[in-house]
This record gives sequence, C-alpha cells and structure tokens, in this order.
Amino acid sequence: MINPNHIYKRARLPLMILALFLVQISALAQNKAKQIDELLTTYNRYGQFNGAALVSENNKVILKKGYGLANMEWNVPNQADTKFRLGSITKQFTATVILQLVEQGKLKLDGKLSDYLDYRKDTGEKVTIHNLLTHTSGVPNYTALPGFFENVSRNPFTVSDFVKKYASGDLEFEPGSKFNYSNSGYFLLGAIIEKITGKPYEQVLKENVFDPVGMKNTGYDHYDQLITHRASGYVKTPNGYQNAPYLDMSIPYAAGSLYSTVEDLYLWDQALNSEKILSAKSKAAMFTPNLSNYGYGFAIINATLGPNKLSVPTIQHNGGINGFNTVIVRLAGDKGLIVLLDNTSQGRFQNDMVRGIESILFGQPYDFPKRSIAETIANTIAEKNVAAAVQQYRELKTAKPKEYDFSEPELNTLGYQLLGQGKTQDAIEIFKLNVEAYPEGFNTYDSLGDAYKRNGDKDLAIANYKKSLELNPKNLIGAEALAALTSNKKEVKVDSSVYDSYAGEYELGPNFIVTITNENGKLMGQPTNQPKAELFPTSDTEFFLKIVDAQVTFVKDEQGKVTKLILHQNGRNMEAKKVR
Repeated sequence: MINPNHIYKRARLPLMILALFLVQISALAQNKAKQIDELLTTYNRYGQFNGAALVSENNKVILKKGYGLANMEWNVPNQADTKFRLGSITKQFTATVILQLVEQGKLKLDGKLSDYLDYRKDTGEKVTIHNLLTHTSGVPNYTALPGFFENVSRNPFTVSDFVKKYASGDLEFEPGSKFNYSNSGYFLLGAIIEKITGKPYEQVLKENVFDPVGMKNTGYDHYDQLITHRASGYVKTPNGYQNAPYLDMSIPYAAGSLYSTVEDLYLWDQALNSEKILSAKSKAAMFTPNLSNYGYGFAIINATLGPNKLSVPTIQHNGGINGFNTVIVRLAGDKGLIVLLDNTSQGRFQNDMVRGIESILFGQPYDFPKRSIAETIANTIAEKNVAAAVQQYRELKTAKPKEYDFSEPELNTLGYQLLGQGKTQDAIEIFKLNVEAYPEGFNTYDSLGDAYKRNGDKDLAIANYKKSLELNPKNLIGAEALAALTSNKKEVKVDSSVYDSYAGEYELGPNFIVTITNENGKLMGQPTNQPKAELFPTSDTEFFLKIVDAQVTFVKDEQGKVTKLILHQNGRNMEAKKVR
C-alpha cells in the first residue's frame, strides 16, 4: 500500500530545489544591483554622471535610482520619476509611428519623399522613406549648418517653414550610397507623419504609442508648459556648472524633442518585447542593420566584454541635447535593459558606464572610473597658472597613476576648452604636455598644430600637422589644415577696384552671414562671430584663403551684377546669396 506521506515528501523535494534556485537567482540579482549602484555612485562622486538609471535583467528591474541633482539651484535630487529630455532617443519613436503607417497601408518604405510632402522634385523623387530612417538620404543635416546653434536655435518655427528653409538643401550624396547622420531626415519624417494623419506629431505619438504603452510621464517637451518633476539641464565647465543654453524645442522636433523617465522607457522596452505597438515584421525591419549598423531609430551593435571578448548583441541609441545626454541599450538575447539619463551634458562617460554595467550583468571584469586629471589641473590654471598645472600633472601621474584618468582625451579636451576661452598660450602648453605623454598619438600633434595656427605660428603648426599625418595618413582634418597652410595656389594681381562690386553681405546659412569688404585694396571676408580673413585672388572672380583650405567664387548675372558667392570647403560647394 502506498504511503501518501511518501508521495508528499517526493513532491516537496523538487519544490524545495526550485525555491532554493530562485533564492540563488534573487541573491545574484541583488549582488549585481549593488555592484552597479557602487559603480554609478562613483561616477556621480567624480562629477561624471548626474541623472537617473534603470537596469533590468530577464525582464525584471534590478536597479532604479536617481543620482545627483535635478535642480542645482534648489538642491532637488534626481529620482526614478524625474523627467529628462531624451534628445535623439526620440528617433525610435518617430520610426515606430512610420512603421505603424506602413502597416496601415498609408505609407511605403520605398515610397519617395515627394510622394508625401510638398517638396522639391529634383531631390524628393530620389529620397525614399527607408533612406530617411537609415540616415542614407543625402539630405544635409541642419544642425551641421554653419552658425546654426549660435544664430537659429533660439527661434521658434512651424514645421513647414523649417522644412523649406533648413531641410530642403541640395543632396550631399546619392541616396543610399553612404551613411551620414542627419537630424533633417527625422525632421522630415515628423512632417510626413503630420501630413498623412492630419494631426500634430506629438498627438500621434500620444495616441499611437504613449497611451497604449502606459507611458504617462513621456511627451513633447515644451519650454513654456509646467511639467512636474522636469530636470533642469546644465553644462559642466572648468568654472563649474552652468545652465544649458536655451533651445527652442520646435527645432529638434521629431529628431529629438521628447522627454521621459527611466521608468517609462522600461515600459517602452517591454512593449517592444511584445507586439502591442509593432508587428514582428515591422520590428524585424527596425532592428535590421543597414549602413554603419543603423536600423530604424536604433543602432545594432555587438558589445565585446571581458578578456575572452564575449560578444553580446545590443540594440541601442544615444541622445544629446542642450544640457542632457541619454542612452538606452536593449540586451536583445538576455531581455535586459540599461537606461542612463544625465542632465549635466556628461555624455563622454556614458559608453564606459554602459560597458561597466554590461560587464557586471554578464559576469565579466569591469573598471571603476577615475578622477578627471583635466578638471583637477583646470582648477590649478584658474587659481595659479599653467606652469603650476603642468607640474601638478606630472606629480600626480607619478604619485597616483591609478586614481586619475591620464588618457589622451583628457588633456585634449582641456586644451580646446582653453582655446575656446581665448587662452591660446595656456592651450599650447597643455597640448605640448599631451604630446609628451602620447608621442605616438597622431591627434596630439594635430591639436597642437591647431593651437599654433591660432597663435599665428605657421612653421610650428605645419611641423605638427606633418607629424600627425606621418603617424596617421588618414587624418583628413589634419591634411586639410596642412594644405591650407602650405597651399601652392598662386596669387595673381587683380585690379582692386573690382572688389567694390563684391562688397556686401552673403547668407551662407540660417542667420549666418559672410560679410565681404574692400579694405585698402584687400578683399576681406568675415563670417558671423568669426574673425576677418583675407581672400587672395587667383582670377577676377576666384579667391582662396590661407588660414583654411577654402576657396570662394563670386557669381555674376547676365548684367554683370554679383548675385552670390560659392564657398568651396571640405568637399562641399555652398552657395550664399547676396542679400545686401
């Protein structure tokens, strides 16, 4: 006869093993969370991360926490529900709505730009929706236009006006032939969404994505609206934190105008793990790498971790916008997620932070951050002088080599900060120190060449550019700088009276004017917020600059009246209409 107690005991044993297994998993997750928290706390203590973080593993959140301050003036801490501007993480939401419209039969990925927008035919008939999604359209990136941030970024625009003025330029290359990251492409996708749906972009996102997913703390960031728990944006300078420059949010639009929280982005990740928002077919298209491993609003990258180079497939995107840097990383095989939202523009540390967290999740060795040697000696320059800073650098490198970050970018960043402040001699000393520390680094010589050129030391600039190219012949920026200083273009004599017809103002970009003047028989050009430079003639209408590798051609109409100039620089021919 069977004893029922024996059956109970046999059944209880697997349950006990399962319970023990679950306890072990829980303990492991808690240990990982502790390690990640210690890592992020150290980044925060060193001033390299200030924001909120969320990490999940196997569809379970193991860490969700704020670090530092959401508002420094009121000492308000960051929390898990703090709202941050997302920057280019916005693009994946724009891509999602586009794919929804494709599913609804209202749009085709191979459809042309001019099929959906009132757009110039000569280019719009070449560019497809797929091109716009994958940054292969050739449409010039408006944020790369000369003087854009200085002169335009504070101004409000309607979508149609902005498209006509700043997202309708001549194609930089044949669509589909190369990758060139372009915010203009995603701005145009937003305009297409509005055209097809007849609704504002933000309303479509709310109805089609945010409400179905339950993302109640995500939306379009309007400066004038009261948004609870919204973080302020800051920039970190050698003189401390400052409020980030104002940006009118009509400008980033469908390329970067959303805000969210780490909690809402976790809900978003969960929705992408299902078919609540997109079909499996649409998600497959979104996560298929094209040129430069870019899908639709996501980059598809294999992370390499640990000494054995463990390969981990990831789907991710970074974001950067005035005062904010963000990153979302989906660990595809592990169903994990890393979200880091920072409100102090500390994006240069995020890749290392992500790699550290990935290493913890996959049981690989990882490194803690080091103190910034650049910030340390920048304070010494401010309080004393650059000589004291150089001495401090050498002393700390000998005494505390593992505590401070002595990597090449540290001094390079500081050097350019000093150049930006007009402290050219100090910058030269810092770049010289970097050359001393990294004599085989081509970029150190290139940067020192820049400083010497700024200081008017032509021979020293040429010597350093040549050394940079000797170490790296593919350094195109250095090659162009060297070419400008050693140009063999022959100056010819021209009757300077013709210069009067060239004098005037030429609009090269949005609120970016090149002013041409005739000063005592010398033709001078001065772009907005830049110093004057002399233009040297190679003919009556063609000129070149000696300080940069650039040429200028003046164009006349049939009556002989000067109507525009063309700036030839960096492989581009940029027209500037004469406006005055």
